[in-house]
Amino acid sequence: MAIGVGMSCVKYLLFCFNLLFALTGLIILIVGIWVEANSHPYINLTDEGFYTTGPVVLIIVGVIVFIVAFFGCCGAVKENHCMIVTFAIFLLVIFIAELAVGIAGYVKHDDIKDSIVRHLNTTIKEYPTNKEVQSTFDILQTDLQCCGIYGPGDWANNSMAIPDTCCAGREIKEGAAAACAPDSPGFHSLGCVVKLVPLFNDIALLLGGVGLGIALVQLVGVIFACCLARSIRSEYETV
Repeated sequence: MAIGVGMSCVKYLLFCFNLLFALTGLIILIVGIWVEANSHPYINLTDEGFYTTGPVVLIIVGVIVFIVAFFGCCGAVKENHCMIVTFAIFLLVIFIAELAVGIAGYVKHDDIKDSIVRHLNTTIKEYPTNKEVQSTFDILQTDLQCCGIYGPGDWANNSMAIPDTCCAGREIKEGAAAACAPDSPGFHSLGCVVKLVPLFNDIALLLGGVGLGIALVQLVGVIFACCLARSIRSEYETV
């Protein structure tokens, strides 16, 4: 089926955009996996569901984009109205999902500190009795080289000794490791909130930036697809 010169340009532009969509799908997938891997050890430290669902949504969207790009490429090359419309609908759904993740990323990054502090204040009291809480705090204090919520004093405030994980290394005295104390070598003097908040803020802004940035690119693809589909349908009706 022949289409006008202008729409022919749109056809090949749409084909090129689909190659770009495949690349954006790969970017989305990589970012989703990276965020999921890096936030996983600390994801239970906040009650914000965004940090659990956001990366998963991007991973799913990244996979779907490859399928959608296939419909777009085939539809553009074959000038198939049905495939072009299918492509536009899928792309619009993806656009909405990415837009939602992007907006949530920028909104949630302002609320993360209160969420983390609230959760840590609740769970620190369970440190001696809850193995899961103990493991979470130990991993947090070891990986981020921090101690307590705002500082080492949080342990004394909750009638607990400073955990060994607040020290990077301890002296061996009489065959046993010395207790972790503020004057111990490698003592972590900073509170974990100071380390955690920037980490989660970076994750939120990354998800927001990727979601909004790629969504805008894909919106252009929706417009091209709709123009091409309308042209193909018009040409078909005039035959």
